[in-house]
Amino acid sequence: MSNPLLKTSLLPAFSSIQAEHIEPALDQLLASNRQRIADLLATATSPGKDFLASIEQWDDELDQLWSPVSHLHGVKNSDALRDAYNACLPKLTEYGTEMGQNTALYQAYKQLAESDVYEQLNHAEQKALDNALRDFTLSGIALEPEQQQRYGDIKKQLAELSTQFSNNVLDATHGWSKHIDNSEELSGIPDSVLQGYQQAAAAKDLTGYLISLDIPAYLPLMQYCDNAALRKEMYTAYTTRASDQGPNAGQWDNSELMDNILALRHELSLLLGFSNYAERSLVTKMAESPEQVESFLTDLAENSVAVAKKDFQELEAFAKGLGVEQLSAWDIPFYSEKLRLEKYDLSQEELRPYFPSDKVIDGMFTVVNRLFGIECVEVSDVETWHPDVRFYHLERDGELVAKFYLDIFAREHKRGGAWMADCRVRRNISPTEKQLPVAFLTCNFTPPTETIPSLLTHNEVTTLFHEFGHGLHHMLTEVECAAVSGINGVPWDAVELPSQFMENWCWEKEAIPLISGHYKTGEVLPDELLEKMLAAKNFQSGMMMVRQLEFSLFDMIMHHNYSPENPAPIQTVLDKVRENVAVVPTPEFNRFQHGFGHIFAGGYAAGYYSYKWAEVLSADAFSLFEEEGIFNQATGERFLNEILQRGGAQEPMELFKAFRGREPNVDALLRHSGIVITKAVA
Repeated sequence: MSNPLLKTSLLPAFSSIQAEHIEPALDQLLASNRQRIADLLATATSPGKDFLASIEQWDDELDQLWSPVSHLHGVKNSDALRDAYNACLPKLTEYGTEMGQNTALYQAYKQLAESDVYEQLNHAEQKALDNALRDFTLSGIALEPEQQQRYGDIKKQLAELSTQFSNNVLDATHGWSKHIDNSEELSGIPDSVLQGYQQAAAAKDLTGYLISLDIPAYLPLMQYCDNAALRKEMYTAYTTRASDQGPNAGQWDNSELMDNILALRHELSLLLGFSNYAERSLVTKMAESPEQVESFLTDLAENSVAVAKKDFQELEAFAKGLGVEQLSAWDIPFYSEKLRLEKYDLSQEELRPYFPSDKVIDGMFTVVNRLFGIECVEVSDVETWHPDVRFYHLERDGELVAKFYLDIFAREHKRGGAWMADCRVRRNISPTEKQLPVAFLTCNFTPPTETIPSLLTHNEVTTLFHEFGHGLHHMLTEVECAAVSGINGVPWDAVELPSQFMENWCWEKEAIPLISGHYKTGEVLPDELLEKMLAAKNFQSGMMMVRQLEFSLFDMIMHHNYSPENPAPIQTVLDKVRENVAVVPTPEFNRFQHGFGHIFAGGYAAGYYSYKWAEVLSADAFSLFEEEGIFNQATGERFLNEILQRGGAQEPMELFKAFRGREPNVDALLRHSGIVITKAVA
């Protein structure tokens, strides 16, 4: 019987993805690809466009097999799926390394690049070819056979270690919960949140309340629970996940994995001729050197630390007025929310009833329709992996241009956080047929209860817009060369531009009526609440700024300054960064880094600064809408044409200058953050 995973299709057949099918399907396809590539190289004496098209098709077949498997691993994890996924990762990594070190394949690409055919390629195809030659070098094509073997071994180990890191965080997150019968212990927590706790308990056949470490359960408790001892218990459990500290100390511990990951990354970089992994990381990014990144982050810190110190001093004074002499880390969200309420008479929970998820989603679609002329049409009878998942067509001028899945609710066996991933990429299948892009959009918001629909905090609204911005970047591309289509080939420090850009509409007076409507009355967010929300927008913005700078500097310095002879303990590196930029005291037991999946299990290693880098671009891009009108269709069309549709076919700085008319500057970001440009005073 043929393996159902080997059938290419417009959309994945999720019910056909059985754990026992995955590894055999991958083995079969990898063997087929190896043979097809060998046959192609044996016959392609003068590689041309057909050569590139064949490689792209076979790569796409592999993507079509693996993307839904990888996605299910994140949203519907199980022991069987995890085992299959883990068994496949080394094989995928080995295949990628093998192709990157295939001398005959490299020579074919090089021959094509140096031939007359290169001039016949369109700009996107040329960029894809240039990137491929760069990536051959980064895969160790020039290394001696023994070094190539070591390179492959390292890549395989890194893939396995990163997956284990992620699995440990997931297991640690779901391996601890707090069961409470007495509602008095939960005083201060809003009823809507309590209902969610009760629903979670009932799902486990428990009475009372069950509180997990998933963000929709954890964060409201930290913000609203009067019970300081419970806040401390929750904070301790959350910040020690997958570490040597806390209630599950030593279980799912990522400590050794992190050390090994750093050591292997450094060794890999040395093999390729770099001094450290930070240099290797930046080869494919906008930033030119680790020193440039550190200078960029330090300059932001110099403009932000004084503001952050003032924010924290205000919070300390406020808490002291309530009888708290010493603010602990688990007190900060609680008293910050109280201070926000006193200053602006506003809380996230007060806003939540005005942002039912259905209304926000519909309003978001209206916003992008007014900006870019696209329609999002829900489609039923499409197979998904869970009943909560929705499916949409994205249309422009009556023409279908893309499709996407939307999965927004937190649940068991689903990785925390929010992300966009590509399911299908736009590309030419034949001269008359195009493959349309398909996206996975995933969040972890509070699900509905039996009596209350899913209600979002305003922070969650911005998260949804953020991920949809990534989705638009992937789906609205007009580039039809897969390697640089959508988000493919976009430098990592530019890929956050469309996502952060879209967040701006969550704050605009013209947009708020589109995305808000009280779940009982339908009333849009009143002007009074909107004014409070806008006034509170930059509440503790200095503290938030330096927190992100702490993460970014820690990531870059850790990779830039790594010494294999005498590696600095990861905790020591983080502590030193905190000495320079942090204003909030961190308990000694805190092990934030053990759950920092972005850099130890994601694509942000020596690249977490990308969020701030791209935020400069997005704030500056949005400033043009502030000048010309936030729903100015001509400006929206320019952003669509110059940014969203271009994919990775051109350098992002060229695209930004084409849109904005000049190079970016940091002023708009600091202004949007409520930070005045000044040097910090100690």
